[in-house]
Amino acid sequence: MPVATTGSEAPSPLPDPMTLLRSRAYLVLLLMAALIGGPVSAAAFGFLALVGEVQPLLYTDLPKSLGFDGTPSWWPLPLLAVGGLLVALTIQYLPGHGGHEPTDGFKPGGTPTPIELPGIFAAALATLCFAAVLGPEAPLLALGGGLAAGAVRMVKRDPPKQMIEVLGAAGSFAAVSSLLGSPLLGAFLLMEASGLGGPMMALVLVPGLLAAGIGALIFVGLGSWTGLGTYSLTLHDVPEATSPTVAEFGWALVIGVSAALAGAGIRWLAVRLRTHVERRRVPATVVIGLVVAGLAIGYAEGTGKAASDVLYSGQSALDPLLTHHAAYSVGALSLLVVCKGLAYCTSLSAFRGGPIFPAMFVGAAGGILFSHLPGLSLVAGFAMGIGAMGTAMLRLPLVSVLLATLLLGAQGLTVMPLVIVAVVVSYVTTARLTVPPAPGAGATTEAGSRQP
Repeated sequence: MPVATTGSEAPSPLPDPMTLLRSRAYLVLLLMAALIGGPVSAAAFGFLALVGEVQPLLYTDLPKSLGFDGTPSWWPLPLLAVGGLLVALTIQYLPGHGGHEPTDGFKPGGTPTPIELPGIFAAALATLCFAAVLGPEAPLLALGGGLAAGAVRMVKRDPPKQMIEVLGAAGSFAAVSSLLGSPLLGAFLLMEASGLGGPMMALVLVPGLLAAGIGALIFVGLGSWTGLGTYSLTLHDVPEATSPTVAEFGWALVIGVSAALAGAGIRWLAVRLRTHVERRRVPATVVIGLVVAGLAIGYAEGTGKAASDVLYSGQSALDPLLTHHAAYSVGALSLLVVCKGLAYCTSLSAFRGGPIFPAMFVGAAGGILFSHLPGLSLVAGFAMGIGAMGTAMLRLPLVSVLLATLLLGAQGLTVMPLVIVAVVVSYVTTARLTVPPAPGAGATTEAGSRQP
């Protein structure tokens, strides 16, 4: 950015992007991004593998080892109470406060320092393993950026701040390179969330894309070598999509507005709960965990479905939800949307994790519910729900369109016009529901409430 000057001095000119691109220093930066991408991706893969192993260990294997025939219906209560206790202690006593505050949404932030990384790791691990309704993407972004920045400081004394920022972003790219199903999605996520633009955008994105590409290869290689897979967001056996109709464009308007209203309600309640949690962090987080568990138990007892539909982020549950959609009645889907949405809301207020996958799951379930109405096909409703709800919670319309359409593969191209309409309507409605901050206020007011 040009630096403001006083008097008759002219502002300092911006460096020419093409000159920087051709410089030797930029080639060194690309080399460092490539070298960083591999280890950071391996660390991210290890984190996801650890979560994937511990989740069934706590939810399925532990009850059996204690003498139960299966997982008791009440098991989420002690599970989430312990998880809430661990997260609260981590936030309260370890440096870094456990990392990103989920109610703040995605926004540019500084790279965490090395001393903050253990707290981020511990809070995310407890959140994900003990079944709170948040995803791994935000902790991975922080851990990837922190590891990359730490590596730069180890090999270069007093590195320039811009180098740390660019390579920290590259580490974040690498950490989420395959989690969202495509390295491009991770790139667009960071680009749109950070507000990058102008001629300097490519200079920042290219190292990140290189790290993301190498990270995707590392994920594939480790997934094949270990037999654990890549932990990517994928769908199998997607039903055939039909060409959009006039009626479906009408439903796109309805779904967009509905998602915006639901998202505003979730954020509004989450922010208010957060103010109470911050006053008494440890007991309040345990209570929040019990509330999430109670919602899961209520859903399971009311529908006969698994409590895991409500628990966890929903990343691995999207595929079964679409594949077995016929097994869910209108009542079961309605209860799923309500319970998952409330569990998501309460988890946002106290735990640590990412908001993307729960928003996608709530939107997908709502879209399938809408598809029971006349004039709306299953795939169109599913895709529009994901896109509209993602926009309502993240306020990243481009990423939300890509999430909803790339996830469906070839069928996503067919329904893309509908998804775009639903996303735009959701984005504009969400903006209308967001009260701007008062003059001089630093916090953003959401849905009529100022964030603390």
